[in-house]
Amino acid sequence: MSSNRALHRLTFVVLLLATAGCPSGGVPLRPDGSPGPEKCPEEALKAMRILRLQVGDSAFVELDVNQTDTSPVTLYDGPVESMLNDDLGPLESPTRLYGRVWTGGPQVVIRYYEAKPPNGDVIPICAVDRLAKGQLKKLPESKPGMALVEFSASGVYIVDSFR
Repeated sequence: MSSNRALHRLTFVVLLLATAGCPSGGVPLRPDGSPGPEKCPEEALKAMRILRLQVGDSAFVELDVNQTDTSPVTLYDGPVESMLNDDLGPLESPTRLYGRVWTGGPQVVIRYYEAKPPNGDVIPICAVDRLAKGQLKKLPESKPGMALVEFSASGVYIVDSFR
């Protein structure tokens, strides 16, 4: 079976199990403005099991599809649309990732709650952006409610909860 057809079938099964969506309610903030712990919704955990996405699976992602290959990148508190540069398990590039950005702490925090494969339906997931050596640190020119970061790409990692 072609990988595209297999992904469509998996997507269908996932949609039967759950309705995708960002968790309701606010995420508690730490004193520095970064988000506190948050559980991964059960429907996302089920979807990731079906897709065989394991904690620690990773790929490269463009942080903001509107600022691909830009430096620096301006990120604002609130929703973000990112794009996979590499395949993440059965999620092929250029799958879109939808999540939320927090800029209150010393570095940007991005949590993803949904993935939308090309020609596919939205799938609930739990993933975070990470980049070694503090490369998601805000540049000094950043202002409240926004962050300037040096690179337009980052690593995205599957998680089973947000810490």
